[in-house]
Amino acid sequence: MAADRDYYEILGVSKTATDAEIKSAYRKMAVKDHPDRQTDKADAEKKEAEELFKEAAEAYSVLSDPQKRQRYDQFGKAGVDGGAGGFGGGMNMDDIFSQFGDIFGGFGGFGGFGGGSRGPQVNQGSNIRVRVKLSLKEIATGCEKKVKVPHYVSCPDCNGTGAEGNDFTTCSACNGSGYVTRVQRTILGAMQTRSACPTCAGEGKTINKKCKSCKGEGIVKQEEVVSFNIPAGVQSGMTLTVRGKGNAPRHGGVSGDLLVVVEEEAHDELLRDGDDLIYNALIPVYTAILGGTIEIPTVDGKAKIKIDAGTQPDKVLRLRGKGLPHLQGYGSGDLLVRIGVYIPENLSKDEKKVFEKFQETPANFEPTKSARKAFNDNFKQMYD
Repeated sequence: MAADRDYYEILGVSKTATDAEIKSAYRKMAVKDHPDRQTDKADAEKKEAEELFKEAAEAYSVLSDPQKRQRYDQFGKAGVDGGAGGFGGGMNMDDIFSQFGDIFGGFGGFGGFGGGSRGPQVNQGSNIRVRVKLSLKEIATGCEKKVKVPHYVSCPDCNGTGAEGNDFTTCSACNGSGYVTRVQRTILGAMQTRSACPTCAGEGKTINKKCKSCKGEGIVKQEEVVSFNIPAGVQSGMTLTVRGKGNAPRHGGVSGDLLVVVEEEAHDELLRDGDDLIYNALIPVYTAILGGTIEIPTVDGKAKIKIDAGTQPDKVLRLRGKGLPHLQGYGSGDLLVRIGVYIPENLSKDEKKVFEKFQETPANFEPTKSARKAFNDNFKQMYD
């Protein structure tokens, strides 16, 4: 249900629709597909109407909430946790009525209403998709980006109508309705179908004299520098939406969107795991034995951390709040420092003699039982 469909498309409104227009569109759809109006329908039709009813409720729950709508406009469904937070398979009709029952207050019931319709669909331009590369620091702080976008815009000479002097004639094939109706005889009786008028392409009018600049299309190609803000905490593969910066539609309507796909550049030293960052610190063996201080990279610079004496390989130190900010909430992830111990490969004779003396007191250098257990447990976790 509504897995891929745009919420504005579901309600049949433009992306610039007012709150009142969204509410009105939802009321019309909800009345049309309300379960109480499906009693005389076949089971398959009842099921379809119920799904449409839920779909409309999901769309309305997001678009009627200013904060949810803002996140949806920028991030799509990823910005509202994949939908309306509980719709779909987990929400039944009672849940929907409990949440939106008041939406029908002005109607006084369902009994006296006709079929209801979504009204004319808004002419919508196509979307444009671009990729933007971001460094880890840009992701951590958020940033402003600018991209050069070649797209179709409304023709300035004819205001997007495609007609010189705004000179039109009502289509004689459809009498200006924009659609034609056909009746076919079938074994089940007469079947009536309605489709866009082929003469005027569903516009209800024809151009008498085409605009010279756009040749009657109503759109011309133009290159534009579009700037937009990238919020902190975005992830690679996420798509942000810049409303109205896609292609303009032929002969007027609402322009499509610019879809910005985030591409995260790999950091030289830090790895990302969700909102956490991981740094593998390889320390000298004497620091692991005696303790000390090491310097590690962070997103915005360097930091010094203390290494306790006797630190074992694979120990993880956690720096709270030094990761990436949460995209849809407060706080940040952590910076996890995984300790590795470097064993020298080339020792001088004098250096070897120092370690040979350790062999004379093995009790202090042989791994203890608890150390062996911890080592084995860590190894097992790698393959769980």
